[in-house]
Amino acid sequence: MQSDPVHDELKAEIRALAGQLGFHLCGFAPAVSSQGHSELLRWIDEGYAAEMDYFSQRIDAYKHPGGVLPGVRSIIALAYPYPSGSEQIDAPRNPVPSHGQSTGGRGKVARYAWTGDDYHDWIHPKLKTLCRQLQSVAPESRSRGVVDTAPIMEREVAQLAGLGWRGKNTLLLRPQVGSYFFLACILTTVQLQPDPPFDRFHCGTCTACLDACPTDAFPQPGVMDASRCISYLTIEHRGSIPRPLRPQIGDWVFGCDVCQEVCPWNRQSSRGDTQPGVESMASPEPTMTELDLHDLFTLDDEQFRKRYRKTALWRTRRRGILRNAAIVLGNQGSTESLGPLTTGLSDHEPLVRSASAWALGRIGGEARSILLQRLGTENDPEVIAEIQSAIDHLA
Repeated sequence: MQSDPVHDELKAEIRALAGQLGFHLCGFAPAVSSQGHSELLRWIDEGYAAEMDYFSQRIDAYKHPGGVLPGVRSIIALAYPYPSGSEQIDAPRNPVPSHGQSTGGRGKVARYAWTGDDYHDWIHPKLKTLCRQLQSVAPESRSRGVVDTAPIMEREVAQLAGLGWRGKNTLLLRPQVGSYFFLACILTTVQLQPDPPFDRFHCGTCTACLDACPTDAFPQPGVMDASRCISYLTIEHRGSIPRPLRPQIGDWVFGCDVCQEVCPWNRQSSRGDTQPGVESMASPEPTMTELDLHDLFTLDDEQFRKRYRKTALWRTRRRGILRNAAIVLGNQGSTESLGPLTTGLSDHEPLVRSASAWALGRIGGEARSILLQRLGTENDPEVIAEIQSAIDHLA
C-alpha cells in the first residue's frame, strides 16, 4: 500500500488526539484475517474457555474483523493505562495468606477495577471522539470503537499495530510500559497505512508469571486455562468455585494480578505522572483497592446495586462477590469472621450459603455448632452437601 499524504496527516491527527484523550499507545494495523483463529479453536476444544460460551457462539466472527464492521480496511489499536497510581505498587501482594492470619477481613481487587467507574463507560466516549475525527476527514466512512466486548482478536491486532508482544502470561507487553493497560480498537472503512508490527519477543527464558500463578493456570507458556484462573473464577464463573482451588484464591475477592505483579517489565515500568492537558482515568478509590468483606454481608440486593452498579464489580453481581468474599474469609481463617459468615449461611442465594458453609468449616470453633444448626433447616441439596462436608472437615 502506497502512502497517501492526506491519510498520513489523518494518522498524525488521530495519534495526537488519542494522546490527548489519555491513550498512551496508538498504532495502525491492516484489517486482515486472523492468524490466531486456529489457535483460538484449539483453546476452546481443550476446554480452556471454561463456561465462556460466547467464544464458541461467535467463533466465525473472529476469523476477520469484517464480521464486526463490514467493509473494514484498517484498525486503530489503542492502549489506555490502568488507574493513575496503580503502577506505583510494584511488590506482589501475598496471593495466599497463611491460615488463621487475619488481614482485617479485607479482600484484594484487581487493579484495573480500582476506581468507582467501569472502564467501558470511561473509554467508549473517547473512542467515539476519535471516530468523529475520522468521519470529519472522510465523511462517507464508517467506524466503530470496541473495548473487549466484540469478537476481535485484540492482542493480535495490537501486535500487528506495533504496540507490543504477547507474553507468556498471554497479556500484551511493551518495554518500559509493561502490561498495566486496557486494550481498545477502532475499526474503520478508511484505508490507513499500517505501522510496522511488533515482531520481537522479550520474555526470554523468564518464567516468573508461570511459576507464581497460585492455581497453575498456564498449561504451557502463552496458554491460559480459564477454568483454573482466579480472575475467571471470581469474575466470569457463575457457579461454585471448585473446592480444590478455593485455598489458592487466597484473599482475591475480585480478579487477580499475580502474573502481572511478578513480571519484570511491570516492575521496570517508567510511566510517569499524567501530563498537563492529557485526560486520565481517576485515581484509585481507597474503598475499591481492597473491599471490607464483613461489610459486604450487610448489603441487600438494592444496597449492593446502588454501591457497585457503575463499577467493574457489577459484572459479578452480589451473589458472586459474596461467594468470593466467603472464600477469602475462609482462607484468612479468623474467628472475627464468624458473624458475617453466619449471616451468609442464611442468605437468600444458595451460592452464598454454600461458600459460607465452606468458609465456616475452615475456621472451626463455634463454626461447627453454627453449621449443625443450619443443617436442620437447609433445603438446597448442594448447600446441604457443602454444610456436611464442612462439618466433616471439623470432625
